[in-house]
Amino acid sequence: MLSIIEQIKQGKLWDFHGGIHPAENKALSSKQAIKAAGIPQELILPLKQHIGSRGDIIVNIGDYVLKGQPLTQGDIAMCVPIHAPSSGTITAIEQRTTAHPSGLTDLCIVIATDNQDTWCHATQYPDYQDRDPAELIEAIRLAGIAGLGGAGFPTARKLQGGLGNVDILIINAAECEPYITADDRLMQDYADEVIEGIRILRHIISPKLTLIGIEDNKPDAIKALEACVNEDDNIIIRVIPTKYPSGSSKQLVKLLTGREVPSQARSTSIGVIMQNVGTAFAIKRAIVNGEPLIERVVTLTGEAFKQRGNVFALLGTPIAYLLEKFDYKADKKYPRVIIGGSLMGFTLPHANVPITKITNCILTPKRKELPLHTYEMACIRCSACADACPASLLPQQLQWYAKDKNYDKCEEYNLSDCIECGACAYVCPSEIPLVQYYRQAKAEIWERKQDEMSAERARQRFEAKQQRMDRDKAERENRFAKAATDRRQHMATAGGDDAVAAAIARVKAKQAAATDTATPTIKPAVAAAIAKAKAKQAASVSEEAIPDNSEMAALRKQRKLQAREQKAAKHAELMQQQTVTEQPPEQASDKKDAVAAAVARAKARKAAQQAQSTTETQPAVDAKPATEVDTDVSVDPKKAAVAAAVARAKARKAAQQQPTAATEPTAEVNSDVANDPKKAAVAAAVARAKARKAAQQAQSSTETQPTVDAEPTTEVNTDVSVDPKKAAVAAAIARAKARKAAQQQPTAATEPTAEVNSDVANDPKKAAVAAAVARAKARKAAQQEQATAAAVARAKARKAAQQEQATAAAEPTVEVNTNVESDPKKAAVAAAVARAKARKAAQQAQSTTETQPAVDAEPTTEVNTNVAVDPKKAAVAAAVARAKARKAAQQAQSTTETQPAVDAKPTTEVDTDVAVDPKKAAVAAAVARAKARKAAQQANKVQPNIEEE
Repeated sequence: MLSIIEQIKQGKLWDFHGGIHPAENKALSSKQAIKAAGIPQELILPLKQHIGSRGDIIVNIGDYVLKGQPLTQGDIAMCVPIHAPSSGTITAIEQRTTAHPSGLTDLCIVIATDNQDTWCHATQYPDYQDRDPAELIEAIRLAGIAGLGGAGFPTARKLQGGLGNVDILIINAAECEPYITADDRLMQDYADEVIEGIRILRHIISPKLTLIGIEDNKPDAIKALEACVNEDDNIIIRVIPTKYPSGSSKQLVKLLTGREVPSQARSTSIGVIMQNVGTAFAIKRAIVNGEPLIERVVTLTGEAFKQRGNVFALLGTPIAYLLEKFDYKADKKYPRVIIGGSLMGFTLPHANVPITKITNCILTPKRKELPLHTYEMACIRCSACADACPASLLPQQLQWYAKDKNYDKCEEYNLSDCIECGACAYVCPSEIPLVQYYRQAKAEIWERKQDEMSAERARQRFEAKQQRMDRDKAERENRFAKAATDRRQHMATAGGDDAVAAAIARVKAKQAAATDTATPTIKPAVAAAIAKAKAKQAASVSEEAIPDNSEMAALRKQRKLQAREQKAAKHAELMQQQTVTEQPPEQASDKKDAVAAAVARAKARKAAQQAQSTTETQPAVDAKPATEVDTDVSVDPKKAAVAAAVARAKARKAAQQQPTAATEPTAEVNSDVANDPKKAAVAAAVARAKARKAAQQAQSSTETQPTVDAEPTTEVNTDVSVDPKKAAVAAAIARAKARKAAQQQPTAATEPTAEVNSDVANDPKKAAVAAAVARAKARKAAQQEQATAAAVARAKARKAAQQEQATAAAEPTVEVNTNVESDPKKAAVAAAVARAKARKAAQQAQSTTETQPAVDAEPTTEVNTNVAVDPKKAAVAAAVARAKARKAAQQAQSTTETQPAVDAKPTTEVDTDVAVDPKKAAVAAAVARAKARKAAQQANKVQPNIEEE
């Protein structure tokens, strides 16, 4: 059996599956010889014009470059440089549109030519037969040569892979694409240089057989090649039948050798290497002439060209320059410029696209010459595409999967073996652009594979880094362990174990000492003070414990009701006072009695509600001429001692001010204290203030008072509000009334007794009920004895008593309402109302000519111990009241000329209500004193007016 080489020498040919016979249209451009296209004003050179990676730019903008000077460089086999096609200046390095079906941009170097075409130094190898193949391969790579047949695979990389592996060298001269005649004219015009390039390839590869495959439609090229080949070259020119796509690499190998290239493999895997005719010509120019790949043959064809043919065009020449130079007349309706042939070419987005290393044809057809694709129709499953496919694929299945973006199925159906020849689309009756679907699917698959490769490289780098870090860590630990072992051995031999241990012990001892000194020691005195402060704080917290919220809510509601009732009572009293001047005393007295009875009933109802468990009333208390002082002391004994000292000092001062008075200080202390000591203290302070006021009123009474078996007492309403300002205003009103009474009756002397009910129950509600019951009884007794009429008569008789020195006068009862608003404006209004009432009483007294009979009135002093919760405010109110009472007593002493001996019993006042913050208490006392002075000044201004009236 003959070998394949013997069969080839005998002229045997094989065939491949499918193929078509389209109209060739080669005669349009194959009649004229190749011409030079000239030097354009601007050259645009994409950095990537081949399969593989692009090189690194080695020039800058503004540099002047010579013809043939490299612009990029690369150290890998799949990277080939680009060179300056002509001399000029680099004006830009930017993104420009490139000759690609996607129409995308790529980085380009723009050269403005100077039309000098000055060459740079070139390296030539005329004696290539004496050169090493590796040296020649490197020279080919540096010349930037890539496959000029259309694939753009780096020639040096292909030759390097075929060294020692191939036995057949095939030169592809078929050029089966319609309209393209670049290789045909190159073989006709430069056949000797093409054969010389084939000899260089044979020297590098050393094949057993060299074949030139050429179609039978190129008779002139066949003759030119046969004329240049001799017997020593061992080159066989094999003419093959014209069938598209016989010029494809795999199909031509099958035609000439009968061998089939495996899927996703190269022809070198079956011992065959293939090069294009144009590549052989470029190799000859690079090795022998020293010219890098800076120009190539381009076919200009199509009916839109007036000058059709083949030209040597510099790489980077804009297609617009060629169209203009060779009289391009665009079609009026459908102007088109196609790079490549009619089957594998693609339409450009615009004409400002440069010529590259793989551009072999510029086709400008008219509408009638090459009809446009109509609308895509549905596949009819005619299988014409499968019959025409030269790669034996299933185009209709691939189109469905590509359209559905099922790329895994596309790979399963061997989409990568598609050579994009366009035979399937050419024969499709539905005019489906199958090649467009395949190109898009290939691009997506390639991108996915690039991502997977990047991820795999990243994983490998990470794993290598981890291994390196683990290795470095192990080496470091071993190095430290070895150093420690050596150190221990050295210390053992030198006897330094004890010294090291002692040093470590000293360091630890120093650290422990520093820790001990850092801890501060607390002195016993400081510790005791801190403990006392904490105990006081705990006691105050326990004393100020807030009761249950439900009880507080009920109390708040009751206080609101009480305030409304008090407001109604005040209004009724004002109305009553206004009607007194207009009605006789008997009628006014009756109305007052009725109003007082109504108010008493309302208060009794409220007190009954507050004290739900209280059913009995307290009996009337016989007042003694003494003041009962509530000495409920706070928990702290120190405060009690301070309060006692203050009381003694006050008693001494009172004795000095009244030297004629026989003082029998008796202090009755009621120890029955409420649960809240602060409330009890406030109640005691209020009681003391009322007692002083009663004493002042008794001093100003008339001298000749009829014998009265009853002991007059002053009824004081001590329902004190929370605000100390209200208590201060009430005290000021009381002082004003006391001064007026002292001036009117200077010689009067009474023996008043202030009955203070300080019997405070444990429950403040019960105390409030008891106080309300006592007030009701007092009002009833007053109604029976016409106490109200006597009070009105006494007010009228004050002025008459001064003029006629009457021997009998009534003792006015003063009711002090301490429920005053906190606003000083309201206090001023209250003072004005009091002055108006005094003027009206004086006018009534002038009109009265008869003396008032003695009235055995027995008003009782009632103390309401329903004190506000805040002890600070209550303490301030008590202090203000005491200061005002002292001032009123001094004024009363100065106005009394002849005061009889009064068996007054001054009482010792003990104020145990100590404020928590002494500074705040002092400030409050100062404010109260200032207000008292202002009230006294106002009362002095009003007094002359009263005397004149």
